[in-house]
Amino acid sequence: MRCAVSLTHLAVRASYHPVMSDARSSESGFPIQSVYTAADLPAELDARLGEPGEFPYTRGVYPTMYTSRPWTMRQYAGFGTATESNARYHQLLRAGTMGLSVAFDLPTQMGYDSDDPIAHGEVGKVGVAIDSIEDMRTLFGGIPLDKVSTSMTINAPGSVLLLLYQLVAEENGVPGAALNGTIQNDILKEYIARGTYIFPPKPSLRLVADTFAYCRAEVPKWNTISISGYHMAEAGASPAQEVAFTLANGVEYVRAALAAGLAVDDFAPRLSFFFVARTTLLEEVAKFRAARRIWARLMRDEFGAKNPKSMMLRFHTQTAGVQLTAQQPEVNLVRVAVQGLGAVLGGTQSLHTNSFDEAIALPTEKAARLALRTQQVLAYETDLTATVDPFAGSYVVEAMTAEVEAAATELMDRVFDHGSAVDAIEAGFQKREIEQSAYRIAQEIDSGERVVVGLNRFQIDEEEPYEPLRVDPAIEAAQGERLARLRAERDSGAVERALTELRAAAEGDANVLYPMKEALRARATVGEVCGTLREVWGIYRPSDRF
Repeated sequence: MRCAVSLTHLAVRASYHPVMSDARSSESGFPIQSVYTAADLPAELDARLGEPGEFPYTRGVYPTMYTSRPWTMRQYAGFGTATESNARYHQLLRAGTMGLSVAFDLPTQMGYDSDDPIAHGEVGKVGVAIDSIEDMRTLFGGIPLDKVSTSMTINAPGSVLLLLYQLVAEENGVPGAALNGTIQNDILKEYIARGTYIFPPKPSLRLVADTFAYCRAEVPKWNTISISGYHMAEAGASPAQEVAFTLANGVEYVRAALAAGLAVDDFAPRLSFFFVARTTLLEEVAKFRAARRIWARLMRDEFGAKNPKSMMLRFHTQTAGVQLTAQQPEVNLVRVAVQGLGAVLGGTQSLHTNSFDEAIALPTEKAARLALRTQQVLAYETDLTATVDPFAGSYVVEAMTAEVEAAATELMDRVFDHGSAVDAIEAGFQKREIEQSAYRIAQEIDSGERVVVGLNRFQIDEEEPYEPLRVDPAIEAAQGERLARLRAERDSGAVERALTELRAAAEGDANVLYPMKEALRARATVGEVCGTLREVWGIYRPSDRF
C-alpha cells in the first residue's frame, strides 16, 4: 500500500546555480558547488527550519539541545565472557561514560547457545556471550541499573535480552519503570544489509509489536526499537539511501504497531533511530537535519500523530567504522573526531565514538578511553554546547539539507511503489541500490579518485607494531561448562512448562513476552527460547517468499 501522502511532495526542491564542470559530487550524488550564496537557500526557509524543539524539528528535537546538558556519551563494548565485559563497563563508567552500549557475540545475536555446534569458533569473538540469566547477572554486576542508560545492539532476539535485563534489575530491587535504555530490535535492516535474522519477516514484525505493547505497560521509559541506518551505511549506502531506507522501515514498524491495535501516540514517542557519522561533515550535518524534517511530516501528515514527541526523530549516532583503516591506525583518531563533530553539529541525542584500533581487532582499554576522551573534548573544551544548531541559515548546509531531503523522499517513494518496505525487501530493491553505491565507492578508492589517507595516498613503507586485544579461545569451553551446570541445577520441569506456555502464545495471538519472561526466570537459555519460537514460526532464508 502506497503512502497516502506522496513523500516527494514533502520536500520542496531548491533552485541552484549552474555547477562548474570541476564540481565535486556529494556522497548522495548531488553536485557540491564551490561557492554558495543566499540564492541557493531553499524556498520558505523559515517554515522548513522552525524553532529548536518545535515542528518540523530541523533545528533539533529539544529547545535547548546541548546548552543545558550534553549528549549521552556511550561506548560500545562487550567481548569474551560476561566477567570481562563487566570489568570493561566499570572502567568506562569510571572514565565518565554516561551510558553503556552492549555488543553481543554472533551466537547470541542469532539466538543460539554457546554450546550449540553452529556457534563453534564464534563464542565471545565480536561481543559478549549471553546464554542465560546467570550471564546477564554477571554482565551487570555492581552496576546501578536505575542510574545508567543501557543500549543493547541485538535484533532478532532483542526481546529476550531485554527481559533478561529486566529480570536482573528486579532481582536488585529496580522496577521496570525505573529502567532507561534501548534495544535495537530492528529486524528489517537485517534482511537488507546485515543478516542476523532468525524468523521470517511477518512473525518478526509481530514480535516487534509485542515488544512495543509490553514495554508500554512494563518498561515505559525504554526505547523499544532503534531503527538503524548505520548498518546499511556500513554496507555502502549513501546518506540519502541511509535516510530513505531507514525511515521507510520506520513506516513499516508504525504500520505493524497500528495493525496490532496500538494507538500511534502510545508507542511512537519511544521510537528511536540509529545513524552513522561519516567524515564528509557538511553532508552528514545536512543528513541529520533532513531526516528529522521528513519524519516529523510523515508522523503528522501520514499517521495523524498529535503528541509532539511522536513526531520527534531522536537518534543515536556511531562514527563510521567502515571508514577506519588498519594502515596507520592512529590517523583514525582524527577521522573519529571529525565524524563525532558532524554528529554533534547534526543534533544527535547520544554518540558512540569508535576506537582507533577497531579496524584491526577489538579495542584495547586505552583505545576505548581515548575514544571517550574525544567526546569529552568536544563537549567540554569547544563551544559546541554554547548555542543550538550553529549551522542554521548556512548557505551550504541549508542547500545540502534540501538536496538530501529531496533525494531521500524520492527514494522512499520508490520503496513504497513496491507496496511497502517489506515488499521492496522481497524484491531486493534496497539491497541492489546499496550494492551499487558500495561498488561505486570501491571503484573510486581503487582508482585513487576517492582519497583514503594512509591507504591509497600518503602511505608509509613500514607500519609500526601494534598489539591488539585478543579473545581467549578457551571461552567457548568455559561457556559450555556453565551451560552444563545450569541445566543440571535448574528445575527442568519448570523450564519445560514455561516453554510450553511460550509455544502456545506463539501459536496464538497473545503477547509472547509475558511467557517468555517466565521461561527466562526459570533459567531457560536464550537458545531454548529462540528454538521454541523457531519451531512455531520457522526460520527465514533469503530465497523464501513472504
